[in-house]
Amino acid sequence: MVGLSVGEKHFIQGGIAQDLRSDGRKRLTYRPIYVETGAHGSARIRLGATDVIASVKAELGKPSALQPDKGKIAIYVDCSPTAAPMFEGRGGEELSTELSVALQRCLLGGKSGSGSGIDPSSLVIVEGKVCWDLYIDGLVISSDGNLLDALGAAIKAALSNTGIPKVNVASETSGDEQPEVNISDEEFLQFDTSGIPVIVTLTKVGRHYIVDATSEEESQISSAISISINRKGHICGLTKRGGAGLDPSIILDMISVAKHVSEQLINKLDSEIAAAEANEEES
Repeated sequence: MVGLSVGEKHFIQGGIAQDLRSDGRKRLTYRPIYVETGAHGSARIRLGATDVIASVKAELGKPSALQPDKGKIAIYVDCSPTAAPMFEGRGGEELSTELSVALQRCLLGGKSGSGSGIDPSSLVIVEGKVCWDLYIDGLVISSDGNLLDALGAAIKAALSNTGIPKVNVASETSGDEQPEVNISDEEFLQFDTSGIPVIVTLTKVGRHYIVDATSEEESQISSAISISINRKGHICGLTKRGGAGLDPSIILDMISVAKHVSEQLINKLDSEIAAAEANEEES
C-alpha cells in the first residue's frame, strides 16, 4: 500500500473531483498502452509504469467427466518480489491468488463456462477423451496500479499470438480406450481472439470513479468493480473489491460507463496488437 500524507490524499481526491488527475488525465482516460509480442504465445503490456507479461502453453489432456465437451483452462499470476516491496513474502502470494481468481471470473465466466471470453468447447478434439489444456501464466514485472486490466490485455495479446498444432485422430476407439492422435509439426490453428473481452476496472474515489488508477490513486479506494466486456458489448464477468458497499443504481451506472470505455480500449488494444505482430514478422 502506498503511504501518503494528508495533503497528498486531499490533492489526489480534489483533482479527481475536478476531473483533472495528478498526471493530467481525465477520470475516464487510460495511460498510453504499449504492446510487445515476443516468442510464440507470449506478450508484454506496459501501462504507464505498470509492466506485465502473459504466456500461453497448450498440452494434450483429457476433458473432465463433468464437462466432456470442454477443454480445460487454468490462469495463474506471479507477482515478482522486485516489482514492489509489498510483493515479498505472503503479500505477493495473496495478491497473486487474488489476481488469478479475478482473471478467471472475468475471462472464463461461470463454472459451466457460460459467458466465457475464451470458448473451452473449441479446445476439444475427441469429446470425453482428448482435449487441449491451456495454461495461461501472468507475471507482474513492475506495478503502478491497475494490474488486472493490464494482465487481461496481456492475455488477449498472448492468445492472438498463440498457434495450436492441428491434431488428426488416427484411429477411433470404443469404451474407455484413448484414441491415437497425430500432432502436426507444420499446421497450426490460430485463436480467434475477436470474442475475448477486455477488463475495465472502475475505482471509486470519493463520489467519483476513475479508470486505470495508479498505485497512489488505488490507495484512496473505497471500492472498485472490474468488468470484462467483449466487442459486442456483452458482459463476460464481473468482480468487486474494496470494503465499501455500492448501491445497485451506482453499479448499473458503472457498467454503462465501462461499456463506453471498453469500445475505445478494444480498438486501441487491437491496433497495438496488430502493430506489434507486424513488427515481429518484419524482424
